[in-house]
Amino acid sequence: MNAYEILGLAANASAEEIRIAYLNKVKEWPPDRSPEKFEEIRDAYDELSDPRKRAKAMFLDTTFTAPLVSLIDSLPVRRAFTGPKLWHEVLKAK
Repeated sequence: MNAYEILGLAANASAEEIRIAYLNKVKEWPPDRSPEKFEEIRDAYDELSDPRKRAKAMFLDTTFTAPLVSLIDSLPVRRAFTGPKLWHEVLKAK
């Protein structure tokens, strides 16, 4: 099972939907009732709550079909390269 199936979510779920699904599953499967199931739920939430881990899971999953626009927008961008002039400046700086 993948993280979306564990939490009962669609592949295009928002961060708030992921958090709510996690809290509902934890209420349903508390750690004292089933430690194995709780760990599975916690691991799924860890994967989906971190944008980088979520993107990695999306690219590795061959059945994923949701758009990546909102996820890619949430990733930190170090520097945008827009044209050969910026590439030239970066190469010259090295």
